[in-house]
Amino acid sequence: MKSPLASLLWRSLRVYQVFGANTDVGKTIFTTLLTRTAKKLWKDEQVTFLKPVSTGAVDDADDRYDCPFLHISRFAPGVARNTLYQYDIPCSPHSAAIASGRPIPSDDELLAKCRAFATQCATKQGWLFMETAGGVHSPGPSGKTQADLYIPLRAPSLLVGDSRLGGISQTISAFESLRIRGYDVESVLLFKDDTYENYQYLEEYFRKQYGIPVTSLLEPPQKHENPEKDAEAMEKYYDRNDSTEITGQVLKTLDINHQNRLTNLDTMATRASEHIWYPFTQQSLVGPKDIMTIDSAHGDYFQTLAPPSPQTSPETPVLRSSFDASASWWTQGLGHSNPKLTMAAAYAAGRYGHVMFASAVHQPAMALAETLLNGMKNPRLKRVFYSDNGSTGTEVAIKMGLRAARKRYGWDTSQKLGILGLKGAYHGDTIGAMDCAEPGIYNEKIEWYEGKGYWLDYPTILCKDGKWCVSVADGLQGSFGPGGAFGSLSEIFDVEKREANGEQAMYEEYITSTLRRLKDQGRKFGALMLEPIILGAGGMEFVDPLFQRTLVKTVRKSPHLFGESSLSATEAQDPNEWAGLPVVFDEVFTGLYRLGRFTPSSFLGVHPDISVHAKLLTGGLVPLCTTLASENIFKIFLSPDKTDALLHGHSYTAHPIGCQVALESVKEMQDMEDRGEWAWAKSQGWTQASSSQIDVWSTWPRGFVEDLSRQTDKVSGVWALGSVLAIHLRDEAGSGYSSNAALGLRESLGLGRADGEGGPWNVHSRVLGNVLYVMASQVTSDTSVKQLSELLMEGIAGKKQ
Repeated sequence: MKSPLASLLWRSLRVYQVFGANTDVGKTIFTTLLTRTAKKLWKDEQVTFLKPVSTGAVDDADDRYDCPFLHISRFAPGVARNTLYQYDIPCSPHSAAIASGRPIPSDDELLAKCRAFATQCATKQGWLFMETAGGVHSPGPSGKTQADLYIPLRAPSLLVGDSRLGGISQTISAFESLRIRGYDVESVLLFKDDTYENYQYLEEYFRKQYGIPVTSLLEPPQKHENPEKDAEAMEKYYDRNDSTEITGQVLKTLDINHQNRLTNLDTMATRASEHIWYPFTQQSLVGPKDIMTIDSAHGDYFQTLAPPSPQTSPETPVLRSSFDASASWWTQGLGHSNPKLTMAAAYAAGRYGHVMFASAVHQPAMALAETLLNGMKNPRLKRVFYSDNGSTGTEVAIKMGLRAARKRYGWDTSQKLGILGLKGAYHGDTIGAMDCAEPGIYNEKIEWYEGKGYWLDYPTILCKDGKWCVSVADGLQGSFGPGGAFGSLSEIFDVEKREANGEQAMYEEYITSTLRRLKDQGRKFGALMLEPIILGAGGMEFVDPLFQRTLVKTVRKSPHLFGESSLSATEAQDPNEWAGLPVVFDEVFTGLYRLGRFTPSSFLGVHPDISVHAKLLTGGLVPLCTTLASENIFKIFLSPDKTDALLHGHSYTAHPIGCQVALESVKEMQDMEDRGEWAWAKSQGWTQASSSQIDVWSTWPRGFVEDLSRQTDKVSGVWALGSVLAIHLRDEAGSGYSSNAALGLRESLGLGRADGEGGPWNVHSRVLGNVLYVMASQVTSDTSVKQLSELLMEGIAGKKQ
C-alpha cells in the first residue's frame, strides 16, 4: 500500500521546479544553462534533470527544443537525466496520453514517480531541476493542469517568462496562478528581446510588487537549417561568459535560499516557544521538541519537520506527511490548499476586499444564506445572521432564544434566565457561550464564569466488544433502565420504529419529572440548547438520538412547565411557531456532512428553531459562522425602538471572502453527495443486517470499528459516524478531560512510519482525556482510511512501528 506523499525537501538535494509562462518560451534552454553551470560550479556534486512528462517523438527530435532529454544530453554533458512519461505525439500531454493507447497514469502515480526519482537523487549531494511541459496550466496526462497537479511536491519554483508580444501579461498571469496556489517562485527568467523589451518592465514589476529577482539573458541564435551548424551555434551560446556568470548568480541565490529555508524550519519551534502563547495548552509542559513545525499542507496531510534521530543524515527527508486527524480543529472538509476554495477567496478579495454589512448586502452573503436555508430543509428557518466563529454564533443564538422566551412568558429583565442542555456539552470560549456549559475544566478558573442553566444526564452509544450498545451511567439506571444492545447503528437511528416500540417512554418520564422539579424550584429557562448526536469538546460523547428527539418533543409540548404563555390562538396554530422553549441546535461541529448528512437534525426527525453553523462551513480556510433562525423569533426583535434590535455584530460581519468560500465549500459537498462520491464508504457494511435501511454510514469500515471495540483490555468502547472515529480508552482512575489514558495511543500514531514509497508519514492527533479521536475529511480516500486503520490497530495492540 502506497504511503502518503511527502514534499520534496532534503538537506543534500536542492530541488527546483521549472515552469513556463507559455509554450516555446525557452524552458529547456534555461534549464540547460542552469544544469551546465551547476555542474561547473559544484564539480563534486551530482546535477540531475527530470522531465516528468514529455511529448513529441524522440526519433524526430532535432536536439534543440523538441526533446529536452536529448537537448540536455548534448549540451549539458555530465548531467544525469530522465523522463518519466514520453508520448510521441507533439501536443498537450492529456491529448497525447489518450492517443497513445497506453494506460493513463493517475496524478498520484505521476507524483509518486517524481518523488521516487528525487529520493534516489538525494543519496548524493546535488541539484535536481524538474522541467514541466508547456505552460503553467498545460494539462498533465490526467487532464489536471500542472499548476494544480504539482502542488503536493511543494518544490520551490523558477518561472521562465515570455519575451514575445503579449508576454508581459502572460508572465504575470502565470506567476499569479502559481503564487495563488502556494508555490514559492524564487526567480523569473526570460530572454532579452530588443523589439518588445519585456524584461525591462518585468524586472521593475516583480522587484516592486514581490521582491523577486528577474534574470534576463540574450536570446539564443536563430535556428540554422543545418543541424550541425545549429548545434555549433548553440554550443557557443551556452559557452558565453555572460550566460554562465548570470546563471551562476541565480544558482548561488537558490543555494542560499535552500539553506535559509532549512535554518528557518530547524529553528522555528524554538522561536515559537519563546514568543507564542498557544491555545488550549499548558505551556509549562511544552518545549520546542513538542511543537510541530508545519511547512505546508495539502489534502488531508500537513508537511511537517521530521524529528531528528540517530539515523538522520543529509539524505534523510526533512519533511514527513502528517495526517491531520483533528481536521485542524474540526474545520477541514475539502482538503488543505483546495484550489476551488483558494480561487473563491481570491475572487472575493479582488471584487470586494471587505465591505461593511450593516443595512447592506452583497452577492456572496445573499447566495450563501439562500443555499444554507434550502439545504437545511427546515420549514422553520427563514433568517440568517452572520458572525465570525462558532462561539459568537452560539452567543447570538442564546440572545435570540432568551429574548423570545422572556417576551412570551412576560418575564422582566431582572429575572435570571438559564438554558437547558446536556452534561458535558460545550459551546465555545467566549464568556456568553461559556456560561451555557456546566462547571468543568474549561471554565472552573475563569473569573467571569457564571454557569446559567441546568444540564441533564443522557444515555450514550458505544460499540463494545463488537456490539452496539445504549449505555446508561450507574446513577441513572433507575431512570433509563439498564440500556441495551442493537444489531447495528441503523437500528439505533430508526427512532420512529423505536418510538413505536415505546422505548422513549422512560426518557420522557425522566425529562418531564426533571422539568417539574426545576419549575417547583422557581428556575426559569430561555432555550433548549443541544449539540445534535455528538458532544464534541465535551468528550466525543455519542448521545442516543432517541433521547435527544424525545427531549425536544417533550419541551415543545410542555409550555406549562416554563411559564404562563402569551401565545395567541393564531400563533398557537402555526406549525412553525416555537413552543415550550426555543430549540437551538449547535451544529458547529456536527453540521454540514460531518456525520454524513447536511444537517444532523435529520437523524432526529425534529427541526430546531435556531441552528448554528461554522467549522466545515468554509472548508477550514477562513473564519465564518451563521446562526439560522425562524421568522417567529426574528419578529420578536422588531419594534420602532432601536434598543429592541439584536445589537450584535463585529467589523467583519459577513465578510465577502468568507461568504464566497463558504458558498463554494457547501456547494461542493452537496455536489459530492449528488455524485455519489461517498458510495465506497457507505458500502462498508453499515446498513447490512438492518431491516430499516436508515442511511447511516461512516468513512471508517464497520468491521474495523467492531474489531477495535473487541480490544477490551484497553478499549472501553468505540463509535464511528460520518467522518469521525472516537476511541474511548480504559482508565481505572476514571475517564474525563484530566485522564491521560489516550496519550500512549497518540504517541504511537505520532511515530508513524519511517519509510515508504511516498516518504515518512505519521498521524497528528489530539485527545480529549481518555478519548482519542481521528477525523477524516470529506475527501479522504479509502486508501488513507486503510492505512490509518492499520496504524490504529497496531497502536492499540501495542506493536512496535
